[in-house]
Amino acid sequence: MANQLLSTVAYRDSLPEGYARPEHDRPRLADVRTDTNIPLIDLASPDRHRVIAEIDQACRTYGFFQVINHGISEELLEKVMAVGLEFFRLPPEEKAKLYSDEPSKKIRLSTSFNVRKETVHNWRDYLRLHCHPLEEFVPDWPSHPETFKEIISVYCREVRLLGLRLLGAISLGLGLEEVYVEKVLGEQEQHMAVNYYPRCPEPDLTYGLPKHTDPNALTILLMDPHVSGLQVLRDGAKWIAVHPRPNALVINLGDQLQALSNGAYKSVWHRAVVNAEQERLSVASFLCPCNSAVIGPAPKLVGDGEDPVYRSYTYDEYYKRFWSRNLDQEHCLELFRSQD
Repeated sequence: MANQLLSTVAYRDSLPEGYARPEHDRPRLADVRTDTNIPLIDLASPDRHRVIAEIDQACRTYGFFQVINHGISEELLEKVMAVGLEFFRLPPEEKAKLYSDEPSKKIRLSTSFNVRKETVHNWRDYLRLHCHPLEEFVPDWPSHPETFKEIISVYCREVRLLGLRLLGAISLGLGLEEVYVEKVLGEQEQHMAVNYYPRCPEPDLTYGLPKHTDPNALTILLMDPHVSGLQVLRDGAKWIAVHPRPNALVINLGDQLQALSNGAYKSVWHRAVVNAEQERLSVASFLCPCNSAVIGPAPKLVGDGEDPVYRSYTYDEYYKRFWSRNLDQEHCLELFRSQD
């Protein structure tokens, strides 16, 4: 029910029931480190070969990177963040019109991650939108704030162009034809999650989102420019904070690029943490294979006489398996490893 939305109630002193994680599964914020070597790639560099090499190295070592001079204006980024916050500040009765806890619904406002399955909730509300083709979905997007549809539509178009450009660079970095990944993924769907993390009275006890990988191909994240919250796992052992950079976008590799690369590239484990001082907003755009796309390691990346790391599967099969599990279980790709 819509009364579960965190953005409609202020919790000042303690977490409500159902949000506190067990002792072994808490964020341990004091142990989080800062990494000054997080890849930052200037897409306006005239040396395209260097850009491709930097993206390739980041995909192999970190599984994510940040980009600047990406072609999306600072003004548009600011408008997207402003209209997103304005949406979550709408009256409860207005937000209730969009509320649903049905994961398959293409346009919905909800809370946590999957309230139908999970036993512990996450400190997050989110607006989920399907974005491609725009003309099919925009009529059902929120009508308020009045500028929402216009601003988010423009952003979706520009993000899609950026995503396809990055997929071309990723293909080249793997030694494949520039259009290889885009062709395999088919007519890609595009989704968006506008995430709202309210101030939390006990941030050491809960998550905005627990650790997970993204099931899609590529995620482009617009972070709150003033508040940190994204953390990524390095070397399977330590969490590092990803601090906002002015006008930068964070690029996360999803599970499908790990599979296509035969495991050479890493789909990064990441999580969202919360804080007691400031609310935070982020906007995640997901490029997803079409449901019928057959995903598997590129033949060129499988050595002679070797078995591919992963078997082939349809994205529809993968996505259904992903949503049938808890978010923080073992990597879903482990279920698609080739059998010896």
